[in-house]
Amino acid sequence: MARPRYKRTTPDIARESETPPVPVVLPQVVITVAASGTLTVTVDGEAVEPEPFAPAWRREDFARVLDQLTETHRSAVRVEVREADGTVFTDIITPGTRRLRPAPEPAPDRPARQVMPELVVLHGEGFVPGEDVAVAVVIAHGDAAPDGTMRALLTAEQVGASPTREVILLGRVSGTLTIGHPG
Repeated sequence: MARPRYKRTTPDIARESETPPVPVVLPQVVITVAASGTLTVTVDGEAVEPEPFAPAWRREDFARVLDQLTETHRSAVRVEVREADGTVFTDIITPGTRRLRPAPEPAPDRPARQVMPELVVLHGEGFVPGEDVAVAVVIAHGDAAPDGTMRALLTAEQVGASPTREVILLGRVSGTLTIGHPG
């Protein structure tokens, strides 16, 4: 049985203006791990750097960097990891799904137990008595004591938010600057 032949009804002009379909391509992320543990990241050949004033990315930042890239591109990415010893790994990483769940309500028969945060004490000297002292990453301000010292309390979570674990006390009047690595 012979197949029927179909005749095109589209004019030749319309066919010429059509463009061929573009293949779907995932962004190519290449992460090179140096022997020191620092990461160099490129996306489609373009270098991607940490935020200004942030330290260089390290191996422990790997998941966070991939989360940022999938969130930025709002799509899956093809990842190639090149280790310092020459080993190469590849994978497809998809964006995480965020599900907002309501906070569980405490049982009505017993009150919810409050957990006290672990506090980190900061101490600096040389401040003008009573001056406003900035605590950076600026999450709090405090006043210097009459003897020119400054004491601030931070939660371990607040200190942990700094990738370098550095905390800075800056006197707004005296210009005194104290940099430390608490705990």
